[in-house]
Amino acid sequence: MAEVINKQVLLRDYVSGSAKESDMIVTSSTTKLKLPEGSKGVLVKNLYLSCDPYMRGRMRKSNLSSYVDAFKPGSPITGYGVAKVLDSGDPNFKEGDLIWGITGWEEYSVINATRTHFKIHHTDVPLSYYTGILGMPGMTAYVGFYEICSPKKGEYVFISAAAGAVGQLVGQFAKLAGCYVVGSAGSKEKVDLLKNKFGFDEAFNYKEEPDLDAALKRYFPEGIDIYFENVGGKMLDAVIQNIRDHARIALCGMISQYNHEQTEGVHNLMTLVWKRARMEGFLVFEHYHLYPKFLEFLLPNIKEGKIVYVEDVAEGLENAPAALVGLFAGRNVGKQVVVVSHE
Repeated sequence: MAEVINKQVLLRDYVSGSAKESDMIVTSSTTKLKLPEGSKGVLVKNLYLSCDPYMRGRMRKSNLSSYVDAFKPGSPITGYGVAKVLDSGDPNFKEGDLIWGITGWEEYSVINATRTHFKIHHTDVPLSYYTGILGMPGMTAYVGFYEICSPKKGEYVFISAAAGAVGQLVGQFAKLAGCYVVGSAGSKEKVDLLKNKFGFDEAFNYKEEPDLDAALKRYFPEGIDIYFENVGGKMLDAVIQNIRDHARIALCGMISQYNHEQTEGVHNLMTLVWKRARMEGFLVFEHYHLYPKFLEFLLPNIKEGKIVYVEDVAEGLENAPAALVGLFAGRNVGKQVVVVSHE
């Protein structure tokens, strides 16, 4: 059988300090478009790849900062993506199926399907949505807000990195729940997006605030009931000083810390005691059993225009390293997606 060229993005070596494009290599190998006899794998053509902040932790050798295994230098990077099945030795998937889940940063991958691979049944929305709003980030927003934060109408909600893949959805969920919502982001463009497109009540550019504590007091004179944490460091410190009694903080991520070898500390945890507040971390893949319920809730809201979603699209696998690195400088506006193929 003829072989085809398979463009790939490999990790050059383990990374310390800030991740750079040169830490990844774009190269090509060859592959057959048929599985070997007896294989239980699934051969896919990758269509869209997702750039997500947690991937930075997988570039470290001592992978204590991540909850998934480190990438292997010289091998393709892996992450969430949308793909089309070309050949399958797995009874759950057949040729022609569209799926989302973990795949390789390459044109063609052989994956071993797990409980984190889902068949796509709804194709009346953009397929790229399964890297974001209808995929892992959407589930993250849903679980973190509804399951961890248990919102009540009229509560005061703050979201950091609010224009990102997860934050833009949490804000819209909070508005649907009848809450007052403020988000922080890193540019005027993003702040405008939060207020004018996503319906946040207020938003501010954290880079223009020399005193985060003062900024939060300005937007939340009565304090914060729910904080959806995407940033960490100084932002978390400032939020804790401004929480109300029985506040809930969902620890989703801490992007400000991912490139640091020595992470910044938080200095006012005692506030959680006298405010009887709860701070809880969560991992989305422990909640994937809720995916059918999540789709039931979200699809009608998308179709009725009650929830909108913004993507930042990079065309071509060769632009994937720049897209991934750009996350940590806040270059993306909305969910960062890489298009491998428009098929």
